[in-house]
Amino acid sequence: MRIEQNYSLERHNTFHIPAKTRWFMEYEDEDELNRILKDEYFQECLTLHIGEGSNLLFVNDFNGIILHSAIKGVSLMEETPESVLLRIGAAERWDDIVAYAVSKGWGGIENLSGIPGETGAAAVQNIGAYGAEIKDVIETVEAYNQLTFKKHIFTNEDCRYRYRHSFFKENDHDPYIVTHVNLRLHKNPEYILDYGNLRDALEGREISLPSVRDVVIGMRREKLPDPEAFGNAGSFFMNPVLSGVQYEVLRKRYPEIPMYPLPDGRVKIPAGWLIEKCGFKGKKQGKVGVYAKQALVLVNYGDATGDEIAAYAEVISGTVNEEFGIMLAPEVRYVY
Repeated sequence: MRIEQNYSLERHNTFHIPAKTRWFMEYEDEDELNRILKDEYFQECLTLHIGEGSNLLFVNDFNGIILHSAIKGVSLMEETPESVLLRIGAAERWDDIVAYAVSKGWGGIENLSGIPGETGAAAVQNIGAYGAEIKDVIETVEAYNQLTFKKHIFTNEDCRYRYRHSFFKENDHDPYIVTHVNLRLHKNPEYILDYGNLRDALEGREISLPSVRDVVIGMRREKLPDPEAFGNAGSFFMNPVLSGVQYEVLRKRYPEIPMYPLPDGRVKIPAGWLIEKCGFKGKKQGKVGVYAKQALVLVNYGDATGDEIAAYAEVISGTVNEEFGIMLAPEVRYVY
């Protein structure tokens, strides 16, 4: 177990905000996690469990305990002629898992290549890209109740997955900490290629797990900044979902507005298009800016504070709301 006091979180968030936490605790296994949860001092403090911090914006220092998992390991729990079941420690880097699966010929997560963060956080966030979401391959999630200290196995249905959402993000029940994620991957993959220009990017290449992964990584690098060079959290806002009626009203004003139809009749609109239409693409406000190649990404171009980034995000969402009547919701989680 690792315990640090007045600890800088700069290495634990991809915006590189040098916020500090009063305490930082990192556990190696479930037994250590149990010991921490049952500690009286821990129970009295404000606490936050984080992964790699690729979806966090620290607006202020954190006056409490930041908890982090160091549980790693990948185990083959079951194998059939059609599929495999992997048990993955929450602290495993997500893209390492994708690379491992692709090397083994196991499909289902190749479209999620290149997404930063850890596997536990990926399951909490329900990460998605290029028409795929992690919920599509999650069989169960293992988690500990922070108040009862009991372990619970959540089925895919229990997780209440929907776009960028899960049970673990809801606040109307006891908080849970994910320790392991169990994925069902397929030996005969069915490729998802009709999102964005993925199929066009694969033209002339044999369609395989490695080629899809290579193309997805290339496309991400082309439009998303490297967090090591420019602090960012990838997509800052969620793509808004409109009713069919709302979409038709907008389409009359903006015939060129892109959309992705959903099975329930609603329509998803790219937030990046809305932001770009409002003139923010490539613009800066102090040390914060909208990335020139992708309007959905806010970038820390220097030593911007979390408060400065949040303020510019508010300007953007307010302008979009004035122009389109759509209030953008942040995909990034603000931590105060």
